[in-house]
Amino acid sequence: MILSNYERMIARRYLLPGKGEAFIFLVASISLVAVMLGVAALVIVMSVMNGFRAELFDKIVGLNGHAVVQGVGGRLPDWRQIVEEARRTPGVTSAVPLIEQPLMASYNGRVEGVLVRGMRTQDIRSNGTLGGKVILGSLGSVTPGSDTVAIGSRLADALGATVGSEISLISPQGQTTPFGTVPRIVSYRVGAIFEIGIYDYDKAYIVMPIEDAQTLLLMGDAAGMVEVQTVDADRVGPILQPLADRIGGAAVISDWRTMNAQLFEALAVERVAMFTVLSIIILVAVFNILSSLIMLVRAKTRDIAILRTMGATRVGLMRIFMTVGTTIGALGTVAGLALGFVFLFYRQAVVNFVQLVTGQNLWDPSIRYLTELPAKTDPVEVIVITAMALVFSFLATLYPAWKAASTDPVQVLRYE
Repeated sequence: MILSNYERMIARRYLLPGKGEAFIFLVASISLVAVMLGVAALVIVMSVMNGFRAELFDKIVGLNGHAVVQGVGGRLPDWRQIVEEARRTPGVTSAVPLIEQPLMASYNGRVEGVLVRGMRTQDIRSNGTLGGKVILGSLGSVTPGSDTVAIGSRLADALGATVGSEISLISPQGQTTPFGTVPRIVSYRVGAIFEIGIYDYDKAYIVMPIEDAQTLLLMGDAAGMVEVQTVDADRVGPILQPLADRIGGAAVISDWRTMNAQLFEALAVERVAMFTVLSIIILVAVFNILSSLIMLVRAKTRDIAILRTMGATRVGLMRIFMTVGTTIGALGTVAGLALGFVFLFYRQAVVNFVQLVTGQNLWDPSIRYLTELPAKTDPVEVIVITAMALVFSFLATLYPAWKAASTDPVQVLRYE
């Protein structure tokens, strides 16, 4: 809104503390801090939830693809044909054959449940989720026939294994004897240790060449599934529909939504709920602005009456008090954005400091999935939060401004 010189001067004086007006200034300052904290809380929480979903999605999809073509009975004898069919499908960027099987791993008397994943050597090298997360050893040592595997960091800690250790994989699919099936126990050397950042993966995954996995699981030349990446994860269903029609009943296609439906739906519901609940903080702050302006109008009733007798218009008085309230809201919003961005930048340091002071593990990877607190700020959400704070602040000024404009100078100055 455009203010005249005298309106701007009066609004500036009402924003600064005057003689005998310390309490009104204190209330206005509390309103500003309340808006700041509300905006900061919304920015921080929404950014963390966006980061949580993005990290989970990137790492889950990085290992499991946008969809998988699974064979009936866990086997795909004609996986090469399915790989070629998938690659010819418009919108498909890659198709990778895999073998995944839950087994048991042991080392020095320790036994852990693991998920063995067999991949072609070139796919192990080119997988971005694995390639950039090796903390010890090298994926180059994981080659067919070398009996070398890569394991997750949490699994290595649980087993007490390191690079060069010989771990044993126990497969229930072994030789049949008169006394029953004897499990297969095969030893492998740890050639690399990786840390993806998702606790469940780092705690369970063992990666080996697909040829070694076929030998271990007695699968011959079959694969267990084909992992498929597409150009758009949100359109994975329509993109893969032609492939589903071509392969018919020979295999089943499951996309990332189906495989992780409960997790991502829960995150979506929690995201909306947190935004709604935290918005109440801004609403409470806005009521503080409303109360501080009402107090200011009551304290300045005589000044308002004098201004009216000097020719100030009702619209001009409304603009003055609307400017005061909106300025408080705007300053609080800017301060809240700054506080939120600073907190997000130092978020992990803050978590570590609180953990150090309290002695509590605030971010347990076994519960939170991820090893570190993630964050991803959405510019659109920041704009929405800013607009919401400014609009609420503006609406809170309407009643006090109208009350000031409706002041009758005759009634106020009658006994002056």
